[in-house]
Amino acid sequence: MSYAKIFLHYVWATKDRKHLLMKPYRQKLFKHMRENAVVKGIHLDRINGYTNHVHCLVWLQPQQSYDKVAQLLKGESAYWFNNVSGCKQSKLQWQSEYFVVSVSPSMIEKVRTYVDNQEMHHRKISFEKEYEQLIEHFLLINELQNKPIGMR
Repeated sequence: MSYAKIFLHYVWATKDRKHLLMKPYRQKLFKHMRENAVVKGIHLDRINGYTNHVHCLVWLQPQQSYDKVAQLLKGESAYWFNNVSGCKQSKLQWQSEYFVVSVSPSMIEKVRTYVDNQEMHHRKISFEKEYEQLIEHFLLINELQNKPIGMR
């Protein structure tokens, strides 16, 4: 039998980054997304976020693609939020884009802590700035990996 342990860190935002994920609906949404992930065979290790975005740490199963997992988590959750949650504000829509990177086993605890502490984190930094920093960080890593050994 094959063995795979691939962790992915996903981040996606509400459409137009609208602040729709307010308490207590944000917690209800994340609880529902956990339950839905189990039904869909998605190992959702962590989920959290703030008023306009979501972070997920997922253990990707061998038969799953990262894109399909994002689609399954995002699509059904917006439907549930709009039709079942009881939230009467503007309708939730997700941006079609998302950020996803693999996570080294040595970094799992650090990413778990980061995801768990989103509310505290966003008292200091906006989602826009956070997202910009994530992109810059992983672009820099990619650039360093593509340079010849003597150039690093």
